[in-house]
Amino acid sequence: MTMNFNDNNILKKYIWLYFYLLIFEGALRKWVLPGLSEPLLIIRDPLAIYILFLALRNNLWKFNAYVSFVIGITILSFIITLFIGHGNIPVAIYGLRIGLIHFPVIFVIGNVFNKEDVLNLGKKVLWISIGMTILVTIQFYSPQSAWINQGVGGMSGSGFGEVSGFFRVPGTFSFTNGLSLFYGLSAAYIFYFWLMETQISKVLLITASLALLIAIPLSISRTIFFETILSLAFMIAISGKKPQAIKRFVGLALVLLTVFIVLSNFNFFQTGKRVFTERMVTANEAEGGVQGTVIDRFLGGMYSAVIDPENSYAGLGLGIGSKVASKLLTGNASVYLLPEGEWGRIVGEMGFILGIFFILIRMTLVFEFFNKTWNALNYNNVLPWMLLSFGAIIIMQGQWSQPTALGFSVLTGGLILSSLREKE
Repeated sequence: MTMNFNDNNILKKYIWLYFYLLIFEGALRKWVLPGLSEPLLIIRDPLAIYILFLALRNNLWKFNAYVSFVIGITILSFIITLFIGHGNIPVAIYGLRIGLIHFPVIFVIGNVFNKEDVLNLGKKVLWISIGMTILVTIQFYSPQSAWINQGVGGMSGSGFGEVSGFFRVPGTFSFTNGLSLFYGLSAAYIFYFWLMETQISKVLLITASLALLIAIPLSISRTIFFETILSLAFMIAISGKKPQAIKRFVGLALVLLTVFIVLSNFNFFQTGKRVFTERMVTANEAEGGVQGTVIDRFLGGMYSAVIDPENSYAGLGLGIGSKVASKLLTGNASVYLLPEGEWGRIVGEMGFILGIFFILIRMTLVFEFFNKTWNALNYNNVLPWMLLSFGAIIIMQGQWSQPTALGFSVLTGGLILSSLREKE
């Protein structure tokens, strides 16, 4: 594949725009253009189409097996949706865009970005995380009626899940899941940079680490906590191939422990820690302990998706498992027409055969990433492995009917591929 330097730079700029819109789309919908909140939900769709157009026109990217199968399954499911399923064209198109428009962008990013771009994006994430934590702190202590907690479309109260009078806050995002995904990506980069300290300013790294530590309790998000633990586990797992990882881990642990002890003397952190602890206890009791939490949250309900007696071979139709479908078909976006878990949604929409096939494609892609990123460690290339610590779960079972989760899956998948292209 050949592409001139100018075209490559143009495509990179659009990918950067995809990233910034992913982070700040919610801010546009809440604070800047609340009257346009509904169309802004899919603001990255035309951008994704244009990225694909430029990539194909410049012969940068061609269909591979993953894209061919996903597009084929998606189009077939779209046809079934119109003739056998719910038949609602806007809802079907909303479901169609996932496999037809966004999924291929993973591989375009993988071809256009190089490792330097991936590192630069990581540094931007760390800088943004500092500002994000300041925003989260303000939102946490502000009433839901405050402008800073304004919801999508100008509605009052963007917080979710009250605990002792405090709410889970969304940061710049439309909903709390976006904030959780952002800090998950941030954690992956933070642990990577602790392993490769010479590639980043020590002041930035320490400040971003502090921001992550503060964000965990103030966000009241168990997802951020588990994502951070998972990235830490990935860091420890490579100690056999990179013995210095243990030394760096011990140093990092001492730094974080010291910071945690210092922060625990401040009222703002004590309050957040108390609320977060209460959230952990009550949620674990409701979900059957840590085991239930992990199985429900990170395995995506594969078992229930397979055995659900209400599933059909044809499915109910693309898009029907989304909040957009709930809004269009029932008038109430809070109603779930299908299981909330991703794999249950896929099987419910596409039917048993196509749905399981689609799930297996996503799993296969993640397993291939595992193999390639692990082998990359032999060349001292740690970056793809650490990015996978965040990307594995969301690519395999992230809720792609939600645009923010889809965007983070696409971006992270592309970053993993890009970071595999060069050896450190």
